[in-house]
Amino acid sequence: MTTISFTNARARLSQLFTDVCTKHERIVVERHGSQRVAIVPIEDIEALEQLREDQRDLAEAEAAWDESEDTIPWDEVKQELGL
Repeated sequence: MTTISFTNARARLSQLFTDVCTKHERIVVERHGSQRVAIVPIEDIEALEQLREDQRDLAEAEAAWDESEDTIPWDEVKQELGL
């Protein structure tokens, strides 16, 4: 991951976009010595969104499982599915 100043990022924005898109680089932009933003490939954002969605789905499934009182024996499930 590359870290650059805000001033440098502003001057090289077009090249930074190219590097992020073609080389899948991640760029952290600092302002006044503090990390403020990151320029990352859209695939990274999509992967993070998918991970968040998967975590929500898992939490919902676990909550439903915890609330469930009815269980079906495995042999019955296999029979219903023709396994």
